[in-house]
Amino acid sequence: MKRVSQGRREAMRRMGALALLLTGADLARGASIVAVRVWPAADYTRVTIESDQALVARHQLVEGPDRLVVDIEGLELSPALRDLVGKVRADDPFISGVRIGQNQPRVVRLVIDLKQPTAPQQFTLAPVAAYQHRLVFDLYPVQERDPLLALIRDKEQAEQQAAQSVQDALGEFIGRIDKPDLARPGASKSRPPIAAAPPASAPAEQMHPAPPPPPSPGLLHRVERLIIVAIDPGHGGEDPGASGPSGLHEKDVVLQIGLRLRDRINAIPGMRAMMTRDDDFFVPLHERVRKARRVQADLFVSVHADAFLTPQARGASVFALSQSGASSSAARWMADKENAADLVGGVNVKVADTHVLRTMLDMSTTAQIKDSLRVGGEVLGQIGKVGKLHKGSVEQAGFAVLKAPDIPSILVETAFISNPEEESKLRDPAYQRELVEALATGIKRYFAKNPPLARNRTL
Repeated sequence: MKRVSQGRREAMRRMGALALLLTGADLARGASIVAVRVWPAADYTRVTIESDQALVARHQLVEGPDRLVVDIEGLELSPALRDLVGKVRADDPFISGVRIGQNQPRVVRLVIDLKQPTAPQQFTLAPVAAYQHRLVFDLYPVQERDPLLALIRDKEQAEQQAAQSVQDALGEFIGRIDKPDLARPGASKSRPPIAAAPPASAPAEQMHPAPPPPPSPGLLHRVERLIIVAIDPGHGGEDPGASGPSGLHEKDVVLQIGLRLRDRINAIPGMRAMMTRDDDFFVPLHERVRKARRVQADLFVSVHADAFLTPQARGASVFALSQSGASSSAARWMADKENAADLVGGVNVKVADTHVLRTMLDMSTTAQIKDSLRVGGEVLGQIGKVGKLHKGSVEQAGFAVLKAPDIPSILVETAFISNPEEESKLRDPAYQRELVEALATGIKRYFAKNPPLARNRTL
């Protein structure tokens, strides 16, 4: 009896080992690529490999020339993975190309050729929303771009272009004065125009007035205290946001509105706009706040186009932060949904300083909320002239993106993209312009009544 029992145990042990071996082999062969995506931007480029099973990878940087070598285990080379080669854009700031090969059995090697030295981050994301397992590589520049310096350079370039336009227009005007007959339609070109002799006492300079000298270079650098508005188009990249009945993505339409608002703000004397993103890439919620604080923004405006469970919901809304709970159950639901953007967009939690992040996002002040409600009221009043409002007052909830302690911050839900009629309006450039004009007017009215305090530095 004892001999039979030992025999059974041995057989079961062998069967279990065989089952484990087969399961491991099946997993290795079974991992397949669902999609590959590349999100280029000036801030960083993200490469995402989505698969039906979690992937294990290791990477190393190689110089001469610069390249990132990645070995992914448990994969066979497939057409879906080869698609990554064609995903690289010519204007990608970091990647010049990708090469793919079967390095070893069930080990695929990616070689990402780099345009500049990078500081890569590798991490994995568990399935969420419509995504399965994701292996992510974020390629950051070794030296982080200074958004304040970029803002100053952008302003100086705009001033130089404006000065050049004035000189060109003045030169053309003077040219027409010098040749009046040639400028007049129907004038004869065969005879030179007869100019009247100037009075004897007239100085020679009055015969051909010289154009004014170009502005002194020093004037272009002597800039006033600007009002800086941080414009935050929601979502982006891996996070599409909400989607309308016809497939319009929230991330796309709010980027269009944000770019239009940037141009409108930049056209207002004494104001300048900074974008948290100006292309289709994802920015974590805390990074949006950090970008605004780095340029010492006077206002933070996050632009969204939300969806609801039913297509009947409609109308624009404006939100400010709340320290004591949401002003309504709908506001709480909306804040919870927006705060989940990091899960969908994908954040590398290993490199995030959770203590610093938690401290920064818990430093909201009563004064900040008071100012946010003021600017929110001005903006809501103007938006109400363009279209229907979902609610006639500024609502409040715990939006993470509104928690800059020293910057008045509002979140604008421009419309419900889930409503077919409002989705159609959001797609219309004419409606976008009307909406942007309302936003800009509300912002101007707020600063006219609440001028910002002087800073230690000027732009």
